[in-house]
Amino acid sequence: MTVVYDANVLYPNALRDLLIRLAQTDLIRARWTEQILDEMFRALSRTRSHIPASKHEKLRSLMNASVRDCLVTGYEPLIAGIDLPDPDDRHVVAAALRCRADLIVTFNLGDFPDDKLTDLSVSAISPDDFLLDLIGLDTKVVWACIQQIVDSRTNPPASIDDVLGQLERSGIIEATAVLRIS
Repeated sequence: MTVVYDANVLYPNALRDLLIRLAQTDLIRARWTEQILDEMFRALSRTRSHIPASKHEKLRSLMNASVRDCLVTGYEPLIAGIDLPDPDDRHVVAAALRCRADLIVTFNLGDFPDDKLTDLSVSAISPDDFLLDLIGLDTKVVWACIQQIVDSRTNPPASIDDVLGQLERSGIIEATAVLRIS
């Protein structure tokens, strides 16, 4: 399954970390564009202005290097033919069409209405529902990715509860609840 991550799901740190780690597994093939990353970094700059631009560029490089074939290019000519409530989101759909994605993972489902996407053979899904689907496909892989996040956090150390709490605060409510009982 090929998915395009919208900027808003790449913004929260724990969710971004989990989505990237899941993209490194055989469960999904994740894609994004430099334009999507630009949006994410603009949001980070607005809310975390104390973080220097050099750290943003390092994160961009790490993200692009960590997921094989993640960058979608050549989607720009498709933008003009896409009709959405917010024209600024057309590039996300264009990228999904260009890479033949099955899903767009986004918090902004209202910006990607089914009636506009059905004929394009792509659907939008919330990150919570997306993670629920992946848990249903292979709970062990999702848990392994969460454990990798815990293991990578050493200063300060984090626990599974810490990471699940961060995901909850990011809006991943149902998937987190399922993970807590599984």
